[in-house]
Amino acid sequence: MKKSYFAGGCFWCIAPVFREMEGVASVVSGYCGGDEENPVYEDVKAQRTHHRETICVEYDPDLVAYRDLLTVFLESVDPFDGGGQFIDRGGSYTLALFCTDDAEQVTAAEMLAELAGEAGKQAAVSIEPYKRFWPAEEYHQDYDLKNPEAFARELEESGRGNISCPLRFRKKRVK
Repeated sequence: MKKSYFAGGCFWCIAPVFREMEGVASVVSGYCGGDEENPVYEDVKAQRTHHRETICVEYDPDLVAYRDLLTVFLESVDPFDGGGQFIDRGGSYTLALFCTDDAEQVTAAEMLAELAGEAGKQAAVSIEPYKRFWPAEEYHQDYDLKNPEAFARELEESGRGNISCPLRFRKKRVK
């Protein structure tokens, strides 16, 4: 199993997309990128730390490639918005890939270059070395499952609409 880290704006909004993916064992919401110890939601949201809301995706690389995770990430965010994501504004909601090794860094750089070539503009996605991940408070974990009505309102009000994992990456359902 391997872990990869994606800052995609509100962690509530992108965690379910990855949880739906074939080969993904778990998704944990948390904070990454800052140097402050034990960040808490109120401080991260208020931009009092240098952390971004981030998800840790634990996956089986024999079943899903990092490139596939990146594809789903880029399809779940606005990769050209450098000020945050949708209604969530500020540094803690900006996009980043926290790379755990050289292979992730190379793949991320290649995919962002491909995206820039296709779009004719640079993506506002930072590629950074992984330092440390701090899990968010328990009430943030699996927020969509614990609070489905509030989550649906959050998606709608945020401007993200009803995002979901692309069909080609979804877990196979056993009937």
